[in-house]
Amino acid sequence: MGKKSKKKAKHDQRLPAPPRYGVAEEAERPRMKNKEYLPYLKELHAELVAMQEWVRSTGAKICIVFEGRDTAGKGGVIKAITERVSPRIFRVVALPAPTEREKSQMYVQRYVPHFPAAGEVVIFDRSWYNRAGVERVMGFCTEEQSRQFLDDVPGFERAMVASGIILLKYWLEVSPDQQTLRLQSRIDDPRKYWKLSPMDLKSYTKWDDYSRARDEMFRYSDTGWAPWYVANNDDKKRGRLNLIRHLLDHVPYTPLEKPDIELPERESHDYQSPNLPLNRIPVVY
Repeated sequence: MGKKSKKKAKHDQRLPAPPRYGVAEEAERPRMKNKEYLPYLKELHAELVAMQEWVRSTGAKICIVFEGRDTAGKGGVIKAITERVSPRIFRVVALPAPTEREKSQMYVQRYVPHFPAAGEVVIFDRSWYNRAGVERVMGFCTEEQSRQFLDDVPGFERAMVASGIILLKYWLEVSPDQQTLRLQSRIDDPRKYWKLSPMDLKSYTKWDDYSRARDEMFRYSDTGWAPWYVANNDDKKRGRLNLIRHLLDHVPYTPLEKPDIELPERESHDYQSPNLPLNRIPVVY
C-alpha cells in the first residue's frame, strides 16, 4: 500500500456511532468528558466543512434558529458549530434590543435583512421568537402584540421555506437546577461574569412564566414546514454533539469529491533577512 493509500485508509476510519438513548436514560448518564467528546466533535467538524462546501457549490440557503432560556447554552452550541468553518459562509446574527425606529416597523422587519442569500448559512442567536418569549414574559410587548405574532409566524415561516430557505429551529432545554448552577457560576467566575446581566436575574425568577410562554409558542409555531426540535442541554458536551448530528442529518447535502492536492515547491531567490530592529513581544510562557 502506497503513502496515499495509507493516508486515505487512515482518513476513512470512523469512530463507532454512539448508542441511541431515550430521554429518561439520557438523564441518568454521566457527564461526557473531553477525551470522549473531542474525537466525536472533530468528526462532526469535518462533516460541517463538507456541508459548507456543498452550500457554497449549490447556492443553498440555510437559516438556523437557536432559542432557549438564559444559560441554556446557545452560545456554546453556536461556537461548536462555527469554530472550524468559514465566516464567509457561516454567519451568526445576535441582534441587540430594537431601536426606536425598529420598534415602529413591522415586527419581523429587522430580521429579514439578515436572512441567508445563496451559499450562506445564517445562525440566529435568539430570533423573532423574542416576541413569544422574553418580550412577552418581561412585559416588553403587549399581550395583543404577542398573540398577533403567534398568529402570523406560521405564514411568515412558510414564506421563508417557499423561497428556498432550509429553516431549522432549535430549543435548548435546561433544568431548573442546572440553570441555578450556571447562573451562580457567572456570578462567581471572573471569566464568565461578563455574561451576567440584570435581565438574567429578573428572568430567573420567572421560570413558570417562561415555561408557559414556551409551551404556547410550540403550540402555534411547531408546524410541518418549520418544526421545532428540542435538545436537552444539561450536559453541554452531549447536547452539542447531538444537535450538530441532528443538523447534519437534516440538511440534504452530498459531500463533494475532494481533489488530490500536493504543495508546490517554493521558488528560491536567495533572500537574506536584513535583521531589522523590530519590537518583539517578550516570551513569557
